[in-house]
Amino acid sequence: MSKKKKLITNPRIISLLIVLILAVLFIHPNPYNSGVAIRSIEKGSLASLAGMESPEPSSSLMTREKIISVNIHPLKTSNENKNKTILSTLGVSSGGLGFNPSYQSGIFSKKIVEGILVKTIDEYYAVTSSIEPNKAIVIVTNKGRYELITKPANETSSLSTDDLGIKVYDVPKNNLRKGLDLQGGTRVLFKPERKLTDEESDLIIDVLEQRLNIYGLSDIVVREAKDLSGNDYILIEIAGANEDEVRELIAKQGKFEAKIGNETVFRGGGDVAYVCRTVRCSGLSFRGGGCGQTELGTYFCRFSFAITLKPEAAQRQADITKDLDVIENITENHTYKYLSKKLVLYLDDELISELSIGEGLKGRVVTQISISGGGNGTTREEAMVNTLDRMNTLQIVLATGSLPVKLEVVKADSLSPIMGQKFSQNSLKVGLFAVMAVILIVLARYRKAEIAIPMVLSMLSELVIILGIAALIKWNLDLAAIAGIIVAIGTGVDDLIVVSDEVLDEENETLRWETKRKNAFYIIMAAYFTTVVAMIPLLFAGAGLLKGFALTTIIGISVGVFVVRPAFASTIKILLDE
Repeated sequence: MSKKKKLITNPRIISLLIVLILAVLFIHPNPYNSGVAIRSIEKGSLASLAGMESPEPSSSLMTREKIISVNIHPLKTSNENKNKTILSTLGVSSGGLGFNPSYQSGIFSKKIVEGILVKTIDEYYAVTSSIEPNKAIVIVTNKGRYELITKPANETSSLSTDDLGIKVYDVPKNNLRKGLDLQGGTRVLFKPERKLTDEESDLIIDVLEQRLNIYGLSDIVVREAKDLSGNDYILIEIAGANEDEVRELIAKQGKFEAKIGNETVFRGGGDVAYVCRTVRCSGLSFRGGGCGQTELGTYFCRFSFAITLKPEAAQRQADITKDLDVIENITENHTYKYLSKKLVLYLDDELISELSIGEGLKGRVVTQISISGGGNGTTREEAMVNTLDRMNTLQIVLATGSLPVKLEVVKADSLSPIMGQKFSQNSLKVGLFAVMAVILIVLARYRKAEIAIPMVLSMLSELVIILGIAALIKWNLDLAAIAGIIVAIGTGVDDLIVVSDEVLDEENETLRWETKRKNAFYIIMAAYFTTVVAMIPLLFAGAGLLKGFALTTIIGISVGVFVVRPAFASTIKILLDE
């Protein structure tokens, strides 16, 4: 049998080739893939109302939704009544936001249906930068077509790209997920104020994931971590963006209570069935002239939004209010009747707002209620921003509930996407330089193509398989993981040299091939188990921040020992067999 036939029929080599093919399929490389992909959709935004959704965190990167075209067109109306008719046709009220995916004619002309092709992020922002009030917007993706309209001009002075609620990035060219070090983002390490039970740890992770999902974020990691001393931590990674407001939000315990007197009516999370975050039922309150100036010269604005209580909470409110007295507040034009006690709102034991309870709610089971509060600032614009931020925080806490314990920020790292891109480019250059250096050293050491070429191919195969496994398990590749890959490849080259030296050992020419192979693998397996044992503590050291390094190293050397090394040994046996 010829050497070529022996190579393609050897079971160990066939196993390596099958694993290699699977690894390439998992990576799914496509260097020609181009365009703009959707990273996340903010809940309650224009895009969210139009039916667009954030990609699932577990979804493959190469299946992310791509924006094909965007077009923005003014709503052509002859009068206010016609404008209201158009808005009604699209499923919204005057001044609202809305969508109707099935609506294919009317104000949307053929030009809008075709849209302006978007191939780069710059082109996307060039189109969306022209967003103005009273516009019809059509966004076409590879998965659907979405139609939106912005608010009328009399209700907003300006809009921006952010009002769409779509965060985009360059489409991936493979399924390899980059960690914060390579694409930028925020990493926050929290320490609970006390030891957590397993149930509390699961609850914290669940609540934090819900809070982050409110923002429509998809590239997030929330997991438990421990150090070698047994301390509990919660690690959160938000890739691709710097989310300072999210970092502040998740540090709050978020204990929301609504009380009448000393009795609790409802709490955030468990007692709240629905929290409105759309412009139809939430936003700045413009009653009494909207934002106003205080006696100190600062500005104060109010917000309000609707919530739906669960029946149990609504019944508690009815039971508490049925015995309250009714008091009258007489003004020049009207007489208002309220109950003798107010609904007082607390967030983390801090007073937020006091709401008067109308006479009509006495003893009634009402599930639909309105929450209001306010914020201030040195300027009107600052007051509006602070008010909306406070409303947003309160909405999220009401929707997700409170954490069982408070969390303290132990460490927070933030890396810009530009810096992450430079790290990625430099890592690739260093990796290519290391591979070339190893190839040159191997060629200089053995000067036999039968040894050098299989060794180089084995080293590259090991790299591809490690990346394939990372793509399969959706592991984020950061600098620690890259360091683990380098260690695994270096260990692999060392093992290949052990096998080659045993085979070429002229002092033991009398030994059979199988004996030499076994001697080599005794050394390889001893080194393997030593490395694995050394890596296990690093899975927990540094509150889990070294987990990427340890896990990648263990996976890499395991792939080498059980797949690549046996195939390499069989290959050089066939090639050197005379």
